[in-house]
Amino acid sequence: MYSLLNTINTPEDLRKLPRERLPQLAKELREFLVESVSKTGGHLSSNLGTVELTIALHYIYDTPEDRLVWDVGHQTYAHKILTGRRQAMNTLRMAGGLAGFPKRDESPYDTFGTGHSSTSISAALGMAVAAQLSGAERRAVAIIGDGAMTGGMAFEALNNAGAMDANLLVILNDNDMSISRPVGALNNYLARLMSGRFYAAMRRGSEKVLKGMPPMLEFAKRAEEHVKGMVTPSTMFEEFGFNYIGPVDGHDLDALLDTLGNIRELEGPQFLHVVTQKGKGYALAEEDCLLYHGVSKFDRDNGIVQKQAGKPTYTQVFGQWLCDIAAKDERVVGITPAMCDGSGMQEFAEKFPTRYFDVGIAEQHALTFAAGLACDGYKPVVAIYSTFLQRAYDQLIHDIAIQNLPVVLAIDRGGLVGADGATHAGSFDLSYLRCIPNMTVMTPGDENECRQMLYTAITLDTPSAVRYPRGMGPGVAVCSEMQALPVGRGEVRREGKRVAILAFGSMLAPALLAAEQLDATVVNMRFVKPLDADLVLRMAREHELLVTVEENTVQGGAGSAVAECLMECGIAIPLLQLGLPDKFIEQGEHAQMLADCGLDAAGLVAAINGKLTK
Repeated sequence: MYSLLNTINTPEDLRKLPRERLPQLAKELREFLVESVSKTGGHLSSNLGTVELTIALHYIYDTPEDRLVWDVGHQTYAHKILTGRRQAMNTLRMAGGLAGFPKRDESPYDTFGTGHSSTSISAALGMAVAAQLSGAERRAVAIIGDGAMTGGMAFEALNNAGAMDANLLVILNDNDMSISRPVGALNNYLARLMSGRFYAAMRRGSEKVLKGMPPMLEFAKRAEEHVKGMVTPSTMFEEFGFNYIGPVDGHDLDALLDTLGNIRELEGPQFLHVVTQKGKGYALAEEDCLLYHGVSKFDRDNGIVQKQAGKPTYTQVFGQWLCDIAAKDERVVGITPAMCDGSGMQEFAEKFPTRYFDVGIAEQHALTFAAGLACDGYKPVVAIYSTFLQRAYDQLIHDIAIQNLPVVLAIDRGGLVGADGATHAGSFDLSYLRCIPNMTVMTPGDENECRQMLYTAITLDTPSAVRYPRGMGPGVAVCSEMQALPVGRGEVRREGKRVAILAFGSMLAPALLAAEQLDATVVNMRFVKPLDADLVLRMAREHELLVTVEENTVQGGAGSAVAECLMECGIAIPLLQLGLPDKFIEQGEHAQMLADCGLDAAGLVAAINGKLTK
C-alpha cells in the first residue's frame, strides 16, 4: 500500500527520487496520515493540508543542515514521517512515544520546539543570523499559518527581520483563504517569475543604474510594488522589507519545487505566500476541517462518530453559564484569543454576536482589550487556556491588576492535559496568579461549583480568575440557579481524625477517596486567594498533620500559600505539600500522569502514610 513511502527513511532518501514520483509519494503520505491518526488521535486537517509543502521543503532544502522551523507544530506529522519516525507514529502523543509537536530532543530535524503560535519567525531569524555570524551557508525557513500570523510576536519578528540582510525565508501557509483568493496557473507562474534569478538580477541591475537618480529609483520601486500589488497582496510584506513571492498553490508540487528552488538561491529576507486546503485528500475532513482539526481515535472509513450527550465537561459548564449570565446582563461580553470551539463559546457567539469577540491569536491584546471594556462599565469575560494566559502575564499585571479592573478570567485546561504534553499543561497558573495583588483566584471542585464560582467572579469589582481542568469533573449535577459564594471561604467536606487534607480544585475527588482509607478530614478550599486563613488555623489546631494537594506545581502554589499562612501566625505543625513535581511533564494518558505524580487516591494515601510514620 505504501510501496514508495516505505523506502523513505530520511530526507536524503527523498531527494534521490525523481520529481515525477513525488505526486505518488504525496498520495501515499496522505493515506498514511489518515490511517495513522485514526488509530492514535491527533491533529488531522492541518497535517493533510501541508503534505506537498513538506515534501517540497525537504526535497529542495538540505535538512537538517538547513533549518526548518514550524510554527505551532500541529502540522508537522508529514515532517516527522519523512524524517525517520514513520514506524513510531503509532506511539504519537502517548507516554514515551512521539510528541504531537516538534521537539528538539526527539530528532535533529526538529530544529525548534513549539506548541504555542507565532514564534517561528523569531526563532528562524535567530538561526539565520547565527549562520551569518559563523559564515555558514545554511538557510533558515519559518513556516507559519495564517492564524498564527494574527499574533503580535510574528509581526515584531517581521519588523526586525526586514531590517536585516539575513537569509531568511518566511512561508505563510494560508489555509483559510483569509488573505488571498483561490490561486491558479497565472499566480503560480508569477510566483516562479518573481522568485527567479532573472527577476532578481534585473531588480538589482535596475537599482544600480538608478542609484544616481534617487527620484527615479524611488519611482521604480513604487511602480514595482504597485504592479505586484495588482495581482498579489504583497504590499504589506514588502513594506516590512521582504521580497514577496506568491501566492502559489500549496498542492502543486511543480510550482512549489520551482519556486522554492529559486528562492533558496536568493539573498536576504524572502516571503512566500502558499495557499493550501485543510483536510486535503480526505473528503470528510475537507467538508468539516474544524471537526477533524484535533481528533480522538476514529473509524477512517466512517469518520468521527459524534458522542451522545452525557455529563458536561467543565468547558461546557462555562459555555452554558456565559450564555445564561449574558441573557441577564447586557454588559457581559465574551472574549477569546482564537479558541471559540475549545473554550466552549460557540453558542454564546451565535446568541450574542455583537458581544462576542474573537481577537485572534493575540493573548496580550485580549487582556488589554478586556481592560478597556472594563474601564467603560462592561463586564468582560476572557476565556483562555492556562498555558496561553502565560503569554499575557504583563498585561494581566500592568493593565488589569494595577488598575483593579473587574475582568473575569475563565481559565480552562488548568493542570495536566494528557496527550498535548508539556507545552499545553496548565502547571503554573496558581503560582503565577496568587502573587498578583487585587486578584481573586478560585478553583472549583466540581461542575456545579464551577458555575457558582463564575457567577461569583462576575459580581466582583476586582480582577478574578476561575481555574478549571480539561474534560469532565466528578459528575455533580449543575444547578441552573446562580448564587455568589462567600469570598475566601472554604468548606469541610468530611470530618476525620489526625490528618486534614486541604484540597484545591480538581484534587477534591481523589482527596475524598483517600480520606476514606485514612479516616482523614477533607477541606474543599475553593479559594487560593484570598485563602481561608481561619479555616486553615482551625484545621491546624484540631489535627496532627496538614496536607495540601493541588494539580499545580508545588513551588509557589496553593500549598505554599498555606505554609505562608501558618508561618505568619506562628503555627508549628507538620505540613505535607503535594502537587506537580519541579519538572516538565511529557504527554500521556491523564489519569496515569496523575498517578505517576502521586496525585491519585493511592498516591495520596501512600504519601500521607509515609509522612505519618516518620
